[in-house]
Amino acid sequence: MIELILGGARSGKSRLAESRIIELSPDSETPVVYIATATDDDDEMKQRIARHKSRRPSHWSIVEEPIYLASVLAEYNQDNRLILIDCLTLWLSNLLCHNDPGLFSEQKQALLTVLKTHKASIFLVSNETGLGVVPMGELPRRFVDEAGWLHQELASISDRVTLVVAGLEHSLKSPEHTL
Repeated sequence: MIELILGGARSGKSRLAESRIIELSPDSETPVVYIATATDDDDEMKQRIARHKSRRPSHWSIVEEPIYLASVLAEYNQDNRLILIDCLTLWLSNLLCHNDPGLFSEQKQALLTVLKTHKASIFLVSNETGLGVVPMGELPRRFVDEAGWLHQELASISDRVTLVVAGLEHSLKSPEHTL
C-alpha cells in the first residue's frame, strides 16, 4: 500500500501521515521507519526538525537520507513494516542542487522502480507546489515542473492520494475511487 500525501507548507500533511501510521500500529508491534530527507543546515531548519521529532513515538526508527531514497527503501523491503518518507520536495531540492546533474533522473527512476515492488506500507509526504504563480528563475521553475511530474507519477502508482489543506484532508484517490 502506498499513500501520497500532498499539501502546502504548514498544511498538516506530516501530522496526517504520522497519525495514519499510529492508527495502523497502535500497539507498537509493527516496525516503523521514518525516512527524513531534510538537512539541518541552519537554525530554523534545526527547529523544524526538532518539532517533528518531538511528536514522533520513541520506538520509530529514524533514517536520515537526503539523496538515496531508493537504496534505503530497498534495505527495508519487508512485509509488516510501515515507512514514512518526509519530505519528497526536500529530497527533490537536494537532488536538483547537487553538483551531479544526472543524479536527479537516476534517483527518481530508482525510487519509482523500488516503490512498484515494495512490500511495506509506504506513506509519502510532499509539498504541492503547483497551486501558485509560475516562479521567476530557471531553477525555481524546474523545481515546480519536476515536483509536478513526480507527483503525477507517484499518484499513478499510489493506492491512495490525499491533499491536506488547513489541516483538513481531501481524498483525491482511494481504493473506492480512482483518478
